[in-house]
Amino acid sequence: MVVAYDRDNIFAKILRGDLPCTKRHETEWAMAFDDIAPKTPVHVLVVPKGEYVDFNDFTARATAEEQAGFWRAVKETAEICGVGEEGFRLTTNNGEVAGQIVFHFHVHIFGGRPLGRMVRASDG
Repeated sequence: MVVAYDRDNIFAKILRGDLPCTKRHETEWAMAFDDIAPKTPVHVLVVPKGEYVDFNDFTARATAEEQAGFWRAVKETAEICGVGEEGFRLTTNNGEVAGQIVFHFHVHIFGGRPLGRMVRASDG
């Protein structure tokens, strides 16, 4: 199911400055800020500044420069948050069936403690 981009989604409002956030990093291509309900000691969201609904939309429509700039910002954010060397997990939910709630493409950076395995053989 294709979802139209909603310019009033919470991340669009944060990017415009309409809603506050605890900003960790910002570049020409992306903004990173703390999740309001952290699941790990480091739980930061990185969102592109362009209007992309999900990963599929971002990879289909963003320019190569936008994509490279976004992923560099993800790496820089992990380093700024102190998990770049010790390790971290990147997660993005693509679509409602995968658990995406905010339909503005974003990546979660999880870290700051051992995270364990994400999927166990017994899960499938």
